[in-house]
Amino acid sequence: MKITKYLHSCLVFELDDYKLLFDPGKFSFAEGVVTPDMFADVDAIIITHNHPDHLDAAILKEIVSLSNAPVYTNKQVAGQIEKEGIASTVWEDGIYNVGPFKLEALTVVHELIMDNPLPQMTGFIINDKVLHPVDSMEDKLLKYHGIGLLLMVTMAPFANEVRISGFADKLQPKQILPVHDGYAKEFFIKQRYEAYTRHFDKQGIKFHNIYKVGDSITI
Repeated sequence: MKITKYLHSCLVFELDDYKLLFDPGKFSFAEGVVTPDMFADVDAIIITHNHPDHLDAAILKEIVSLSNAPVYTNKQVAGQIEKEGIASTVWEDGIYNVGPFKLEALTVVHELIMDNPLPQMTGFIINDKVLHPVDSMEDKLLKYHGIGLLLMVTMAPFANEVRISGFADKLQPKQILPVHDGYAKEFFIKQRYEAYTRHFDKQGIKFHNIYKVGDSITI
Protein backbone atom coordinates (compact mmCIF):
# COMPACT_ATOMS: atom_id res chain seq x y z
CA MET A 1 0.00 0.00 0.00
CA LYS A 2 1.44 3.32 -1.14
CA ILE A 3 0.48 6.57 0.59
CA THR A 4 1.27 9.87 -1.14
CA LYS A 5 1.00 13.26 0.52
CA TYR A 6 -0.29 16.38 -1.22
CA LEU A 7 0.22 18.93 1.56
CA HIS A 8 -1.59 19.13 4.89
CA SER A 9 -4.07 16.23 5.21
CA CYS A 10 -4.66 15.52 1.51
CA LEU A 11 -3.54 11.93 0.92
CA VAL A 12 -3.83 9.31 -1.80
CA PHE A 13 -3.79 5.64 -0.84
CA GLU A 14 -2.90 3.36 -3.72
CA LEU A 15 -3.16 -0.43 -3.90
CA ASP A 16 -3.56 -2.73 -6.91
CA ASP A 17 -3.89 0.29 -9.25
CA TYR A 18 -6.80 1.65 -7.20
CA LYS A 19 -6.50 5.19 -5.81
CA LEU A 20 -8.37 6.44 -2.77
CA LEU A 21 -8.24 10.18 -2.05
CA PHE A 22 -8.68 11.64 1.42
CA ASP A 23 -9.58 15.25 2.26
CA PRO A 24 -8.67 17.52 -0.67
CA GLY A 25 -9.06 20.67 1.43
CA LYS A 26 -8.35 24.35 0.91
CA PHE A 27 -4.87 24.43 2.49
CA SER A 28 -3.48 21.92 0.00
CA PHE A 29 -4.56 24.00 -2.99
CA ALA A 30 -4.05 27.51 -1.58
CA GLU A 31 -0.78 28.29 -3.37
CA GLY A 32 -1.46 26.47 -6.65
CA VAL A 33 1.23 23.85 -6.11
CA VAL A 34 -1.45 21.17 -5.86
CA THR A 35 -4.19 21.31 -8.50
CA PRO A 36 -7.42 19.34 -9.05
CA ASP A 37 -6.15 17.75 -12.26
CA MET A 38 -3.58 15.83 -10.20
CA PHE A 39 -6.49 13.71 -8.99
CA ALA A 40 -8.22 13.04 -12.30
CA ASP A 41 -7.45 9.33 -11.98
CA VAL A 42 -8.65 8.69 -8.43
CA ASP A 43 -11.22 5.94 -7.99
CA ALA A 44 -12.93 7.13 -4.80
CA ILE A 45 -12.90 10.12 -2.46
CA ILE A 46 -13.40 10.28 1.32
CA ILE A 47 -14.15 13.47 3.25
CA THR A 48 -13.68 13.12 7.01
CA HIS A 49 -15.31 16.37 8.19
CA ASN A 50 -16.38 19.81 7.07
CA HIS A 51 -13.49 22.03 8.17
CA PRO A 52 -12.11 23.95 5.18
CA ASP A 53 -8.61 22.49 5.49
CA HIS A 54 -10.23 19.09 4.82
CA LEU A 55 -13.09 20.09 2.54
CA ASP A 56 -13.37 22.72 -0.17
CA ALA A 57 -16.61 22.20 -2.09
CA ALA A 58 -15.45 23.96 -5.27
CA ILE A 59 -12.25 21.91 -5.43
CA LEU A 60 -14.09 18.70 -4.62
CA LYS A 61 -16.64 19.40 -7.35
CA GLU A 62 -13.86 19.87 -9.89
CA ILE A 63 -12.11 16.65 -8.86
CA VAL A 64 -15.37 14.71 -9.09
CA SER A 65 -16.00 16.19 -12.54
CA LEU A 66 -12.55 15.11 -13.73
CA SER A 67 -12.49 11.66 -12.15
CA ASN A 68 -16.15 10.61 -11.86
CA ALA A 69 -15.10 9.19 -8.49
CA PRO A 70 -17.81 8.53 -5.88
CA VAL A 71 -17.65 10.50 -2.64
CA TYR A 72 -18.02 8.83 0.76
CA THR A 73 -18.55 10.87 3.90
CA ASN A 74 -20.67 11.40 7.00
CA LYS A 75 -24.16 12.87 7.27
CA GLN A 76 -23.09 16.42 8.13
CA VAL A 77 -20.70 16.74 5.19
CA ALA A 78 -23.16 15.06 2.83
CA GLY A 79 -25.82 17.65 3.65
CA GLN A 80 -23.36 20.47 3.08
CA ILE A 81 -21.96 19.32 -0.26
CA GLU A 82 -25.39 18.34 -1.58
CA LYS A 83 -26.20 22.07 -1.60
CA GLU A 84 -23.24 22.48 -3.98
CA GLY A 85 -24.55 19.77 -6.31
CA ILE A 86 -22.15 17.05 -5.15
CA ALA A 87 -23.67 13.62 -4.59
CA SER A 88 -22.25 11.35 -1.91
CA THR A 89 -22.80 8.14 -0.01
CA VAL A 90 -23.19 8.45 3.76
CA TRP A 91 -21.20 6.08 5.92
CA GLU A 92 -22.14 5.38 9.51
CA ASP A 93 -19.74 3.59 11.84
CA GLY A 94 -18.91 0.18 10.43
CA ILE A 95 -16.80 -1.70 7.92
CA TYR A 96 -16.86 -0.88 4.21
CA ASN A 97 -15.02 -2.26 1.21
CA VAL A 98 -13.92 0.05 -1.60
CA GLY A 99 -11.77 -1.52 -4.28
CA PRO A 100 -8.96 -3.38 -2.47
CA PHE A 101 -9.42 -1.31 0.69
CA LYS A 102 -11.12 -2.43 3.88
CA LEU A 103 -12.21 0.69 5.76
CA GLU A 104 -13.48 0.69 9.31
CA ALA A 105 -15.28 4.00 9.83
CA LEU A 106 -15.50 5.29 13.38
CA THR A 107 -16.86 8.49 14.86
CA VAL A 108 -14.07 10.45 16.54
CA VAL A 109 -14.17 13.70 18.52
CA HIS A 110 -12.32 16.67 17.07
CA GLU A 111 -9.91 18.42 19.41
CA LEU A 112 -11.28 21.69 20.79
CA ILE A 113 -10.85 24.89 18.78
CA MET A 114 -11.49 28.35 20.17
CA ASP A 115 -15.03 29.61 19.48
CA ASN A 116 -15.62 26.80 17.02
CA PRO A 117 -18.39 24.16 17.22
CA LEU A 118 -17.20 20.58 16.99
CA PRO A 119 -17.95 18.99 13.62
CA GLN A 120 -19.11 15.47 12.96
CA MET A 121 -15.84 13.72 12.14
CA THR A 122 -15.11 10.22 10.87
CA GLY A 123 -11.81 8.45 11.43
CA PHE A 124 -10.69 5.24 9.78
CA ILE A 125 -8.76 2.03 10.20
CA ILE A 126 -7.44 1.19 6.74
CA ASN A 127 -6.74 -2.44 5.84
CA ASP A 128 -6.19 -3.17 9.55
CA LYS A 129 -2.79 -1.45 9.27
CA VAL A 130 -3.32 2.31 9.35
CA LEU A 131 -5.03 4.48 11.96
CA HIS A 132 -6.33 7.75 10.53
CA PRO A 133 -7.72 9.55 13.59
CA VAL A 134 -8.00 12.81 11.60
CA ASP A 135 -7.98 15.67 14.14
CA SER A 136 -8.68 13.53 17.19
CA MET A 137 -6.46 12.30 20.00
CA GLU A 138 -9.14 10.88 22.24
CA ASP A 139 -8.37 8.03 24.62
CA LYS A 140 -10.70 5.55 22.94
CA LEU A 141 -8.23 5.38 20.04
CA LEU A 142 -5.62 3.85 22.32
CA LYS A 143 -7.30 0.48 21.80
CA TYR A 144 -5.35 0.42 18.53
CA HIS A 145 -2.10 0.28 20.51
CA GLY A 146 0.79 -1.03 18.39
CA ILE A 147 -0.90 -0.42 15.02
CA GLY A 148 1.36 -0.43 11.98
CA LEU A 149 1.03 3.23 10.98
CA LEU A 150 -0.42 6.33 12.61
CA LEU A 151 -1.36 9.36 10.52
CA MET A 152 -0.38 11.96 13.10
CA VAL A 153 -1.35 15.61 13.31
CA THR A 154 1.96 17.38 13.88
CA MET A 155 0.92 21.01 14.35
CA ALA A 156 -2.46 22.63 14.83
CA PRO A 157 -4.27 25.49 16.60
CA PHE A 158 -5.93 22.86 18.77
CA ALA A 159 -2.81 21.09 20.07
CA ASN A 160 0.84 21.48 21.01
CA GLU A 161 3.70 19.05 20.55
CA VAL A 162 3.50 17.77 24.11
CA ARG A 163 -0.13 16.76 23.57
CA ILE A 164 0.59 15.35 20.11
CA SER A 165 3.68 13.33 21.01
CA GLY A 166 2.08 12.19 24.27
CA PHE A 167 -0.81 10.63 22.36
CA ALA A 168 1.56 8.80 20.02
CA ASP A 169 3.75 7.71 22.96
CA LYS A 170 0.73 5.98 24.46
CA LEU A 171 -0.44 4.50 21.17
CA GLN A 172 3.03 3.15 20.24
CA PRO A 173 2.51 2.72 16.49
CA LYS A 174 5.28 1.07 14.57
CA GLN A 175 5.49 4.00 12.14
CA ILE A 176 4.20 7.58 11.90
CA LEU A 177 3.24 9.58 8.81
CA PRO A 178 2.99 13.29 9.68
CA VAL A 179 0.02 15.34 8.48
CA HIS A 180 -1.72 18.65 9.20
CA ASP A 181 1.26 20.87 8.40
CA GLY A 182 0.05 22.74 5.32
CA TYR A 183 0.06 26.22 6.81
CA ALA A 184 3.69 26.21 8.03
CA LYS A 185 6.82 27.37 6.23
CA GLU A 186 9.18 24.65 5.04
CA PHE A 187 12.06 25.74 7.29
CA PHE A 188 9.79 25.41 10.34
CA ILE A 189 8.37 22.04 9.29
CA LYS A 190 11.87 20.71 8.70
CA GLN A 191 13.04 21.83 12.14
CA ARG A 192 10.04 20.40 13.98
CA TYR A 193 10.14 17.13 12.06
CA GLU A 194 13.76 16.67 13.03
CA ALA A 195 12.65 17.10 16.64
CA TYR A 196 9.83 14.57 16.21
CA THR A 197 12.28 12.14 14.60
CA ARG A 198 14.66 12.35 17.55
CA HIS A 199 11.78 11.90 20.01
CA PHE A 200 10.36 8.80 18.36
CA ASP A 201 13.72 7.24 17.49
CA LYS A 202 14.26 6.77 21.23
CA GLN A 203 11.21 4.49 21.28
CA GLY A 204 11.98 2.58 18.10
CA ILE A 205 9.12 4.27 16.22
CA LYS A 206 9.84 5.23 12.61
CA PHE A 207 8.84 8.85 11.92
CA HIS A 208 8.64 9.48 8.17
CA ASN A 209 10.03 12.95 7.62
CA ILE A 210 7.95 13.89 4.59
CA TYR A 211 6.12 17.10 3.76
CA LYS A 212 6.71 17.97 0.10
CA VAL A 213 4.08 17.46 -2.60
CA GLY A 214 4.22 13.93 -3.94
CA ASP A 215 6.33 12.48 -1.14
CA SER A 216 5.20 8.96 -0.38
CA ILE A 217 5.78 5.87 1.73
CA THR A 218 4.96 2.23 1.11
CA ILE A 219 3.87 -0.12 3.86
